Amino acid sequence: MRSLGRYTVDPADPRAPSHEVWEALSPEERDEIVAALPSELELGPPEGDTHRLAIEKAKDPLQGFFERIGRRVYISSNLAVYYPGERIFAPDVLAVLDVDPRPREKWVVDVEERGLDFVLEVNVGGDRTKDFRDNVVRYARLGISEYFVFDPLRLLLRSYGLANPEDRTYTPLLGQEGRFPSRVLGLDLGIEEGALRFYYGGAVVPETRALLDRAQKLLDDVMLKYDDAIKRAEEAERLRDVEAGKREAETHKREEETRKREEETRKREEAERRLAEALAEIERLKRTR
Repeated sequence: MRSLGRYTVDPADPRAPSHEVWEALSPEERDEIVAALPSELELGPPEGDTHRLAIEKAKDPLQGFFERIGRRVYISSNLAVYYPGERIFAPDVLAVLDVDPRPREKWVVDVEERGLDFVLEVNVGGDRTKDFRDNVVRYARLGISEYFVFDPLRLLLRSYGLANPEDRTYTPLLGQEGRFPSRVLGLDLGIEEGALRFYYGGAVVPETRALLDRAQKLLDDVMLKYDDAIKRAEEAERLRDVEAGKREAETHKREEETRKREEETRKREEAERRLAEALAEIERLKRTR
């Protein structure tokens, strides 16, 4: 047991103070208590890669979706959550709307002044009673607006919601054609190809990995087209150089032919001039004899 002034944190069962106790504490006492609440707690045996991958495939597209549309939604997984006076729990995936999505080590309701809006639990060979029965009662009592449970081995999805904010008992959410609407998220949830999927306007919300692969393919296509364009431009430049070389050679040839013709004309004119001079000299000599 760790005594913190007017409040004691039990390491075996750490709890945040009740709201009444919290209100009576000073800011310094509150900070000390929050710091003493563990951010990690072994709540059960690990459920393996199937469990981990199912969580990642749920959290990743959900987080990416809200980032892309620019809405402030805090998404986390396996985060220690402390409701006033309640046992700690760490949902597989949780969402809180319209809050700062900054990283956190724990969610203390009286600190955040908000409870959770959405919880998803993934059950893979774990305590089915806890996920499919006990949490249905507990999360409703805590005022969590929606609760979904996904079993990837049995391909089973169950969904529950509070019909009214003041209700503390869930009503099952009815789906159509295997898809269940989440009023909180503004998305539908369903199972496709053995995985939990989110849908917006009938289209699957893609995982970040899928978006990166798609972006990489687009980049590869652009680079391929760019390389092809460069090659075509280089070939066109080479052909222009060849044509320019041909034109230059033809121009040089024409200039050389013109020069030769001019030289031949000059020589002929020079020969004709000398012949005329010789004939004139002969004629002059004849007259002087």
